[in-house]
Amino acid sequence: MMKKSYLSGLIAASLLSVVSASALAHQAGDIIVRAGAVVVAPNESTQDVVTPDLGNLGQLQVSSNTQLGLNFGYMLTDNWAIELLAATPFSHDVSLAGVGKIAETKHLPPTLVAQYYFGNANSAFRPYVGVGVNYTNFFDNEFTNDLGGKLTDLSLSTSVGWAAQVGFDYSFNKNWLLNASVWYADISTDVKFNYHYGVDNSQTAAVTIESDIDPWVYMVSVGYKF
Repeated sequence: MMKKSYLSGLIAASLLSVVSASALAHQAGDIIVRAGAVVVAPNESTQDVVTPDLGNLGQLQVSSNTQLGLNFGYMLTDNWAIELLAATPFSHDVSLAGVGKIAETKHLPPTLVAQYYFGNANSAFRPYVGVGVNYTNFFDNEFTNDLGGKLTDLSLSTSVGWAAQVGFDYSFNKNWLLNASVWYADISTDVKFNYHYGVDNSQTAAVTIESDIDPWVYMVSVGYKF
C-alpha cells in the first residue's frame, strides 16, 4: 500500500512538473505581443555642412527620443521565430554644433527579424538573437531655425538597411512575460535642402548631406502569449 501511495505521489508530482513547465513554454505556434518603452539613440555620422557665406557649420547632430514600442512575434518552431518591431512615431531634433537646433523630423522604423531562442520550450528564461531588415520613413521635416531665410525645403530620404538584436523573455506564467532587448539598425539618409545666400538671399544652392544615423534601440516591455 505504501509503495502504491508513493508511486501515485511520484506520478502526480511528475505530471504537475510537466504541466507547470508547459505553462511557461515558448513553443511552435505561439503568438507573442509586447508593449513598452523604446528609446532610439542615434549614433550619427554626417558630412560637414559647408556654406558659401557662413563657412563650415560642422556635422548634423540628431537627438534621442522615447516612444511606445510594440512588437509582434510568431514562434515558427520551439526555437525559431520571426518578429516585427513597430512604434509610435519618433521625433528628433536636428542641430548644428555652431548654431544649435535648426530642424525637426519624425520617422517610423518598422523592422522585421528572424530570431533564434536559446534553451528549450519549457524554459522560463529564453534569451535570443535576431537579424533582419529595417525600413525607415522620415516625414514632417521642417526647419525651426532657417538662419534668416537661408534654409528651405528640407527633406530626408527613405532608408532600407540591415538590423540585429539581442534580448530575452522571462515568462511568469503561460501568458505573461517580461522582455528586454537591444537593437542596432543600419539607417542612412540623404538630408536635402536649399541654401540661399548673396544679396537678399537671391542665390540658391541645392545641398545634399549624406548621413548615417545608425541608432542603438533599447526596449523594455511586458508581453502576452496567445
